[in-house]
Amino acid sequence: MKIICVGRNYAEHAKELSNEVPKEPVIFIKPKAALLMPEKPLYYPEFTDDLQYECELVVKICKNGKHIQEKFANKYYDQLTLGIDFTARDLQNNLKSKGLPWEIAKGFDGSAAVGTFIPITAETNMRNISFQLKKNDEQVQDGNSRDMIFSLDRIIAYVSKFFTINIGDMIFTGTPAGVGPVTPGDKLEGILMGDKVLDVEIR
Repeated sequence: MKIICVGRNYAEHAKELSNEVPKEPVIFIKPKAALLMPEKPLYYPEFTDDLQYECELVVKICKNGKHIQEKFANKYYDQLTLGIDFTARDLQNNLKSKGLPWEIAKGFDGSAAVGTFIPITAETNMRNISFQLKKNDEQVQDGNSRDMIFSLDRIIAYVSKFFTINIGDMIFTGTPAGVGPVTPGDKLEGILMGDKVLDVEIR
């Protein structure tokens, strides 16, 4: 099982971190140990002083594939939820400034929280999926899939040129603007199309 992630997929988020808006999807992978299952707490890592949330739409792959054409990509996923790409921002910024890989800032244990998956049906419009993140009952992020720079199907077509995608893989599709820090005691709630699907406590 792979956790495939897309960076800088919302223009306003790229701007808030002073990053260029990409011309092709920015891809990185988190290891299986990064997965934080629904309703499990995240213990604040001792190696960072700036742990940040990034709420994202997440889909689960239901079919193995390689070199997938964009027009057929919708056949390769069947479930949707919200996830949080937890990021050790201080580590990431330090490594980026040196031109070094920053996997340790993104792929540490528990850094990929996922909510409860819901089925994708024929009525689901993947180009108009609204979602919000609340921190301690205050809304901090508000996103919609229509604002993605690269659509989900484009992402799958692009990724599958390099990696075979497998049943059970998850794709984190990028975060909108509004990312920020968490501290022990914070509670995060993810709202997908009006329903709460994600609940994470920081300890």
